[in-house]
This record gives sequence, C-alpha cells and structure tokens, in this order.
Amino acid sequence: MSENQMMRLENKVAMVVGAGQTPGPTMGNGRATAVLFAREGAKVLAVDRDLESANETVEIISNEGGTAYAFEADVTDEVTLERAVADCMTRWNRLDVLHNNVGISVTGGDAPVTEITVEAFDLIMAVNLRGVVMTCKHALPVMRAQESGVILTISSIAAIENYPWVSYKASKSALVAFTKQLAIQNAEYGIRANVILPGLIDTPMAVDNRAKAWDRSRDDVVAERNARVPLRNKMGDAWDVAHAGLFLASEEASFITGVALPVDGGMTCRIG
Repeated sequence: MSENQMMRLENKVAMVVGAGQTPGPTMGNGRATAVLFAREGAKVLAVDRDLESANETVEIISNEGGTAYAFEADVTDEVTLERAVADCMTRWNRLDVLHNNVGISVTGGDAPVTEITVEAFDLIMAVNLRGVVMTCKHALPVMRAQESGVILTISSIAAIENYPWVSYKASKSALVAFTKQLAIQNAEYGIRANVILPGLIDTPMAVDNRAKAWDRSRDDVVAERNARVPLRNKMGDAWDVAHAGLFLASEEASFITGVALPVDGGMTCRIG
C-alpha cells in the first residue's frame, strides 16, 4: 500500500462480537475479522464472553501496530451488550461497524426436530438470534444519531440449504430475515445491513467441535468436509469470511444493503 493510499477502514470504529475463538489449530471467523479490520485502519473493540480469548485477539492486533481493546460480554445477557456499546462510545464517541459473529450448534445440544429439547432450542436461539437482535437494539441509536453505520452478521448457508439440526437452521434463517428488516428500516439513516453466509469453513468451532462431539479425528472431519466443496474440493478459511466482511464494511460497498452473501466455494449453486 502506498503512503498516500487510505486504508479501507481508516478512522472507523468497529465492534466485533465474538472476537475470541474456540481453541484449535486454525483461526476463527471473529478473530480473523477483528485482525483484518484493524489492519485496514479500524479501531476495534473485541467483544467476547471469554475475556482471555478476546485479549489474545487484541494482542495480535497490538503486535501489528493496530488499536484494539477487549471487552467481556455474553450475548445471552443484554446488559453486557449495552455496556459494550457504551464502552465504544466512551473510548471513541462513535460506532461505525458492528460485526455479529457469535453462534453455536452441536455444542449447544442441537438435534433433528424430532429429538430437540426445549433447553437446547432456547439456548441456541438465545445465542444465535436473540443476541444479535439485542446488540443491534443498543447499536442502532448510536448509528442513527451519527447518520451512518454498517451492521454485518454471520449467518450460514444452513439458512438456505438442507441442514439436519433444527435450532441452527431456524436461527440462521431468521438472521437473514432480520438483516433485511434492518436494511430497509434504517436506510433513511444511512445505515447499511448485510449478512454473510459462510459455507464449510475450516475453523475450530466448525471442525474441532465436531471432531470432539463425534469422537473422530480432526483429519477425518476435514477430509469429509473438503470433499463436499465444489471449488477445489477444499474448505474455505476464516480469512475468506473476514475479507467478505471487510468489503461489505468498506465504502466500496456503499450502495449494497440487505444482501445475503454466500462465501461457500459454490455449495449453494447446487440449490434449485
């Protein structure tokens, strides 16, 4: 990048919810997004229920010369989400990009509809859907007042393809509808809202959690998932998702709102 070329998120403030990650050998979507946003000039509030993991993300950013702070919040606890937005305002007096990245499935007890429990369904919906709604509830007044802002949410291609577990499917489908509502109801304020639908991505949450839950090796899970991807028979990684988020957060996407963008190596091309 030349000295005169502005970074794509220069002078922007981004709050990444789910900026920590599940332990594992690869990087998670939230951490990769926080790091990439910081590389492109954003000041980042790295929000996660695991403060230690959020601090690890902050350390990566700080070591690269970026600006980031960790904040502990649980998406099932609205008060902590309100405090996270308030922390952004206290530090930087604005919030330009909200990135919602929290989600659970098999670790929350998800199952087919004939086997799902009330407890598992309620937990997964609280984490995957209600947490996003409550975060937006507190971020939107800030963005409306400043007459600008970008809301990005991570859904999944499970929202639009055949998927075996009911709670994840229902919650991720709802995020697509909610994003479209956000887009149309906040367009007059200059706020854009888009949703990213990752396909099979090699992250600790997607791969290592499944290997553990199914008592299989990581290599077996990776090989099975790779074989399902049309593009090069290889899963994507967290950077693929992060770069999609960077584009949608940047001014390059200034006329794009209400879009559900698959990042899936062609998997959804099989639908229809």
